[in-house]
Amino acid sequence: MNGPGERPILLTGATGFVGMELLARYLERSVRPVVTLIRARDDAQAQERLDEVLVNMLGDNALRYRGRVTALAGELTAPHLGLGAQRWAQLASELGMIVHSAASVSFSLPLDEARAINLEGTRRMLELAERADALERYAHISTAYVAGTHDGRFGERDLDLGQEFRNSYEQSKFEAEQLVRSAGVPFTILRPSIVVGERRSGWTAAFNVLYWPLRALSRGLFTAVPAIPSAPVDVVPVDYVADAIQSLCERQDGIGATFHLTAGGDASTILEIANAAARYFKRPLPEVLSPADFATRACPARERSAMAAGTAYFPYFAVSTVFDNTATRALLEPAGILAAPLGDYLERLLDFATRSRWGKNPIGRAEALAF
Repeated sequence: MNGPGERPILLTGATGFVGMELLARYLERSVRPVVTLIRARDDAQAQERLDEVLVNMLGDNALRYRGRVTALAGELTAPHLGLGAQRWAQLASELGMIVHSAASVSFSLPLDEARAINLEGTRRMLELAERADALERYAHISTAYVAGTHDGRFGERDLDLGQEFRNSYEQSKFEAEQLVRSAGVPFTILRPSIVVGERRSGWTAAFNVLYWPLRALSRGLFTAVPAIPSAPVDVVPVDYVADAIQSLCERQDGIGATFHLTAGGDASTILEIANAAARYFKRPLPEVLSPADFATRACPARERSAMAAGTAYFPYFAVSTVFDNTATRALLEPAGILAAPLGDYLERLLDFATRSRWGKNPIGRAEALAF
């Protein structure tokens, strides 16, 4: 029987952007066995999907770590996670930690569909956590945007301040946090903001949110954008998020705490980002108009069509929330884990995006790091 600190970690979302980085951290920096829950028809297909992730993330080292990670075919929203009662109970008896990273990050799902994944999926994971007698920690990957439309400072201890929500993603993640806080498990909540590629290589597996307007700008698709020029766009690199989660979840003083994995006061403004991207792509700087002024602007049909694809993302360029990350920084900075301003690595993000043709020519993390 494994002792404390040696029991397996159950990681959900291991095939997702943040989850892949977390899997690499746990394999490279920990001796714990890792169990992954992967949507698949059976364990063999789950293992195939996991092997693809290992090669993508670790390259030639994939085989070295393969024996430390197990893939289980499961379904986040099904009773007993789709494992069957007996296997589910056995898993609960073995676990030392759960890191729940799986979620739908779509902004456009109807609320009931977003809740089915982000809220009810969390409920299923908590059922497992409550059954796990030796559980050291339930780590819940949330989002800083549970703050919704809150104006001004949003602290790490804040949750329900009467805010409204821009989309079903924010609301369902807010409701999932409420559920975690009410459960009788030793939880830690981690709230990343907008997650982009790695600082060193620029690698990313997800070209959404910030990447959409950057790509449109690179192609000269619009002459104006709806945004507040001084609005903070809180962006963090995925390597910082994974480093922070892995580090904070090893700390006993993190039980019951919520951590903002955000840029906070170092967030760039949309105007700063637009200026830097326009210089990089050698394109004219689009006019930055308030959402109200943009709505009354005459817009050519071609530009209107291009803009429609970014409708879900534009509200994030007129945010008035500042995510206070004081407590998190106090714990992470002495360990050398810093978010870094976007301006320090934006060019590398754009280099990778253009080299991979914005995801059309996929490049693995291991390959990107070796470039």
